[in-house]
Amino acid sequence: MAYRKHVDGRKGEEQALQYLTRQGLLPVARNYRCKAGEIDLIMRNSDTLVFVEVRLRRNGAFGGALASIDHRKQQRLLRAAQHYLQRNRWSGPCRFDVVALDGTGRPEWIPDAFGLDPQGMRN
Repeated sequence: MAYRKHVDGRKGEEQALQYLTRQGLLPVARNYRCKAGEIDLIMRNSDTLVFVEVRLRRNGAFGGALASIDHRKQQRLLRAAQHYLQRNRWSGPCRFDVVALDGTGRPEWIPDAFGLDPQGMRN
């Protein structure tokens, strides 16, 4: 079961990457990992660095993909993004987006999904 979730997750990330690329975003990094957590995709949208969480939900019975990203997960994403920014010395605008894939695999792109900026303050 864990292997299937891993394979499905990789396919979902690939689908999200292709979708965002078609929307004009440019890939910067995939699966950025540090002690704080992991960021699925890092993209550029014009002059903005975009940290993307990809969520795959086959069944909406427990809430949709966005509902599955609780406060604790948001904080891990925030710390991982801060780590990335420190390592890569980015000083431009940033945001967190979510690409949610439902059981049919259709992407739903949610720009600025959390209202957080990577410096840790609410927008």
